[in-house]
Amino acid sequence: MKKKITYIISILLLACIVLYFTSRPTEVEDGSYIPSPLALKLATSPTTDFDNTIYENKYTGNKKVLMICTEQKNMTMANGKKFSTGNHPVEILLPVLHLRNAGFEIDVVTPTGKPVVIEQWAMPEKDEHIKKIYSEFKNKFENPGSLSSFVTNTMNESSDYVAIFIPGGHGAMLGLPENKDLNKLINWSHNKGMFTLAICHGPSALLAANLDNDKDAFVYKGYKIASFPDAVDEQGPMIGYTPGDMPYKYGERLNNLGVTIINEKADNTTHVDRKLITGASPLAANNFGKLAATELLKEMSK
Repeated sequence: MKKKITYIISILLLACIVLYFTSRPTEVEDGSYIPSPLALKLATSPTTDFDNTIYENKYTGNKKVLMICTEQKNMTMANGKKFSTGNHPVEILLPVLHLRNAGFEIDVVTPTGKPVVIEQWAMPEKDEHIKKIYSEFKNKFENPGSLSSFVTNTMNESSDYVAIFIPGGHGAMLGLPENKDLNKLINWSHNKGMFTLAICHGPSALLAANLDNDKDAFVYKGYKIASFPDAVDEQGPMIGYTPGDMPYKYGERLNNLGVTIINEKADNTTHVDRKLITGASPLAANNFGKLAATELLKEMSK
């Protein structure tokens, strides 16, 4: 009996040791951390659920989608450790696949024109559709346009766009929510009746529309959205997805501005409220892309 108990204790201790080491974030060359092996196993996949929807009435006009990406990589957590982030590849590329299938071209900008930062650790390496579209967009990601230049030189005279698109990844929380050019872009596009597409942490960038701190003038006051919940971000350190607690809760800030987040889990929820189309997480990326493409096609057929 003692031998059996000793054996069970040994197994439990071994399991605890394995869990401890597999749930610790992995430090990379620049001193930042990517998610732990356990977190990567639980939260990423080598393939996606892209369904290659065929849109029979493809758009054939000149209207495009302007995608605003982050150019920042490292998020400083509450404990000072840096999380290696950027834009999530699935949340960029799956919607782009659907928008392209529906006939829409996508222009790419970052705040100053520096390269788009992508969470390479989340890349679905065995998904041929994703690999192909990533290869096609690689030059745009490495040489994007400048949002600052667009706002200064192009925006007010432009009629080339039907929507703006803010993909997710924690990197959307870096720089974009306080960006003055994004403030101008969001308010301009909203006043022009354009669509806004945002997925996962992408809605954090909507905070830029309230840089004047006038809650009553916030263009998304009273809207409902699907977005990555703060409560799920709080669980990140438990499995080593993040190396510490979040620096701020963007969902709470949106709530304080009159926005309601309809989902409680990081699931496949999508939502349309007027011309704001949102999705909850990478699990929603396929349905989000399909919903965005469908809604844009409806608009263009009017």
